[in-house]
Amino acid sequence: MAVVSMKALLESGVHFGHRTNKWDPGMKPYIFTERNGIHIIDLQQTVKAINMAYGIIRDTVATGGTVMFVGTKRQAQETVRDEAVRCGMPYVTERWLGGMLTNWPTMNQRILELERLERMIATGEIERLTKKEGLMIQREINRLNIRFSGVRNMKGRPDMMFVVDVMREDAAVHEANLLDIPVIALVDTNCDPTPIDYVIPSNDDAIRAIKLLVSKMAEAVLEGKAMRKDEEPEAEMMAAMGEGEAALVRKPGRGVEEDKELEDADLLGEATLAKLDQAKSEEGEEKKAEEKEEDTPAVKAEEEPVVEAPAAEIAPAAVEETPAEVQPESEEAPVEAQPEVEGIPAEEQPEVEEAPAEDAEAETKE
Repeated sequence: MAVVSMKALLESGVHFGHRTNKWDPGMKPYIFTERNGIHIIDLQQTVKAINMAYGIIRDTVATGGTVMFVGTKRQAQETVRDEAVRCGMPYVTERWLGGMLTNWPTMNQRILELERLERMIATGEIERLTKKEGLMIQREINRLNIRFSGVRNMKGRPDMMFVVDVMREDAAVHEANLLDIPVIALVDTNCDPTPIDYVIPSNDDAIRAIKLLVSKMAEAVLEGKAMRKDEEPEAEMMAAMGEGEAALVRKPGRGVEEDKELEDADLLGEATLAKLDQAKSEEGEEKKAEEKEEDTPAVKAEEEPVVEAPAAEIAPAAVEETPAEVQPESEEAPVEAQPEVEGIPAEEQPEVEEAPAEDAEAETKE
């Protein structure tokens, strides 16, 4: 499907060329006929060229490239600036500075100087200077803004250039050719198409024609950016999958350090580490105490006197444990009467100590 219809081109006056006495012989293949001393451009070739340029710009931007819009003639200045700002691309609508591309480092230094002067105003540093110095700085900022307002955000040389009126922008086309930057241009019948890589035969003087074609190139840029955003999530996903697979197969080679395991000191705070050290020291002391207790000889236990309970206390327990049929009949020892001492009442007489239970058992055995 055509990007621009033939009817829209006819209504915009794209088919009108220059007078026949001002034509360039290189444009002969693009001229359809002559009418009233004016060359008529073949719009069929124009439509094909527009479709080709649209696809090239879209693919260039989709791969991360930038397209510079150049148009310094009065009819094209406003249109080129508005469309370039709309699609977010650099542009040049004032005089083309010699060396804009071939001497880009120097141009970049001037852009940095412009940013430095603007910071002086923003921070209020300019108020410390005299009135005359402040006015001079303000004039310098205005002059640099006019020259570099369209390219101040450009980080390097562009990947492609779109030009309106090749004869007027011959310096820009020449620098692009020196740096092998592809050039897409609106070429009228009085221009030489030789230095142009992608020729769009068109009227480069009519405002409506310029606005129609420049807007289509801006739409190509926007479409390329949309494609770039769609591809970024897929690329990130593929990169993540590739890194995961590579991590499984990866081996540390020469000059590649292996991943180190993180220790407690890398993960925990100082207070937590102090508590862990204290707990470890307490455990160590407990283990040492247990080892000392195990090493002490068992002789100490033998040296301690063993106190045996009296048989009288043990005997009843033993008798209770044995069954009633087996228990022997215990003979009670006769209790001897205590002799009474003459002259002393029986209550005050001294008590005679009973023989221990062991003596009683011995007597029963005898």
